[in-house]
Amino acid sequence: MNDSRAVHEISYTISARGKTDDIPVMAFLKGNFGIIPLSRVDSIFGFVERCTLYGGRPFVRRQLSDSDVLAMYEHSIGLRIPLTNLFVSADEYKEYNWLLDKYHRAGNSIITTDDDLARWIRRDYPDYHLEASVIKNIDTHEKINAALDLYDTVILPMRLNLHYDFLDKIAQKRRITLFANAGCAFNCPAKICYQAISGMNKFEGAKFMCSKATMPREELGMVDFDLEKLAAMGFKRFKLLRVKPGGITGF
Repeated sequence: MNDSRAVHEISYTISARGKTDDIPVMAFLKGNFGIIPLSRVDSIFGFVERCTLYGGRPFVRRQLSDSDVLAMYEHSIGLRIPLTNLFVSADEYKEYNWLLDKYHRAGNSIITTDDDLARWIRRDYPDYHLEASVIKNIDTHEKINAALDLYDTVILPMRLNLHYDFLDKIAQKRRITLFANAGCAFNCPAKICYQAISGMNKFEGAKFMCSKATMPREELGMVDFDLEKLAAMGFKRFKLLRVKPGGITGF
């Protein structure tokens, strides 16, 4: 991390990916993100109970237990639930009202891709912070402004972290979440996995798909962005991914 005042003003939302049931969440943070002061950890995102509204990654098992969530609350760390499935119905939303009821409190967030789902949650669960998922590929100033009419914050695609002129022209930088680091999605031209994973998380037998076989690209591993520069521009919210053994992320 760069030692600048701007960097020390930023906050992180941290991925629970790779966390196992036998590791308490605070131990997970210390072991994988120990360089980040707890005071800078705004939230942790990951799967709680089984749900067909998840997207982004296949649901294999619960990542954050009830005891993990309570420990997070004790340290003023919020929970972010990634309800980023591309396929959502009103009936399915009602089916999971119990899950939304359970975690509905100030400081917790829902990440969504479907605008209807965001509107339903805004109407019924006003204490949730709503964030537009990176899966929405919000990559123009017009799209950003439109999304901020509905969402509290917006996650921008990883590739835009290097487009400083574009970033500098964003008016509401404090409502933007940028990636602190990035994996396979950074240079993927297709991102067909998102649709496939949305199908897999319906638990009806859909299979994972990746464009690597048909659209080969350089394997970059984990890419770290210049947080000092981005923070100096006025961006204060960053999403931090766990580095897998070997220094890579993705599948």
